[in-house]
Amino acid sequence: MAINKRQIGLLVATALVVVVAAGGVAYAITNIRESDQVSTEQQVAAAVEFDLTSKNVEGRPHIGAVPEAVEALKASGFQPIEAGKLTVVGTAGSGGAPLGLLASDDNQTRIGSEADFGALIAEGLGLEYQQAVTSWSDWPLGIQSGKYDLVTSNVTVTEERKELYDFASYRKDLLGFYVRQDSEITKLESADDISGLTIVVGSATNQEKILLNWNASLEADGKAPAELQYYDDNAAGTLAVASGRADAIFGPNATGAFNAASTGDTKLVGTVDGGWPESAPIAAGTKKDNGLIEAVNIVLNKAIEGGQYQEILKRWGLEAEAVDSSQINPPGLPESTK
Repeated sequence: MAINKRQIGLLVATALVVVVAAGGVAYAITNIRESDQVSTEQQVAAAVEFDLTSKNVEGRPHIGAVPEAVEALKASGFQPIEAGKLTVVGTAGSGGAPLGLLASDDNQTRIGSEADFGALIAEGLGLEYQQAVTSWSDWPLGIQSGKYDLVTSNVTVTEERKELYDFASYRKDLLGFYVRQDSEITKLESADDISGLTIVVGSATNQEKILLNWNASLEADGKAPAELQYYDDNAAGTLAVASGRADAIFGPNATGAFNAASTGDTKLVGTVDGGWPESAPIAAGTKKDNGLIEAVNIVLNKAIEGGQYQEILKRWGLEAEAVDSSQINPPGLPESTK
């Protein structure tokens, strides 16, 4: 999207930038002041158009059937729920971008990074991708009972889950600090970095737990703690940062990355492992010992080697969550930190 200096001036004068993606989905950059002309130019340049209609699936990266994976699947004796198809389940709630959401035009097609990974895995196995959508609370029983073959839905590996499921990792589980695009803050990664700042965080979340822990450490050292601000939803919290009422917002990196990419209002200045002080990856999961996971792992590593993996992350703004390789049943979070 090329925008010249004259157009930027007009955008500042109207104090409203609207980026319209295919299908009529729009994102607005508001609270732009004339004094913010430089940062506005950065914001407009950073904005990315996301098609959140069912046409989004046409842009999915593809991979051919991976011979090693197909052979491994055959040797394992695994039988999909429906012959010739891989039924992949995941959530698609409101506000689920960029991970999992229903297309805006049909309210049926599951799109997002997790759906892309599910479709790619199916292709690599030489099977037809069949989507399934359910609530977060229902996918575990669905996998165990044989209703679904695989789950790709931002599932963090935990030691407790590994007792019932096999996993193949494909993303880092990260929390992200995002600040206003023109903020002078360049790094927020530890307790000392947040001293004296105002930070938006969700109540009763793991990220709040981290900040409270860091504040306790700061106070013990005689330093100013961060002031925590709570909002009912992520959009309100992000607006507080964009308008200067807060210094940063701390939450799931995937959501923060999507907001930053789609509006240009904010930028990433630091990440923390989702299970801090422990760490564990996001992974595709299947029923324990059913023979599927080795073949899934082969496909994911072939996609990492071939670049399709990186393409999925890039098209949803999740490059920071890339892993070097997929691992089968990597170390998971202990039960107390999941």
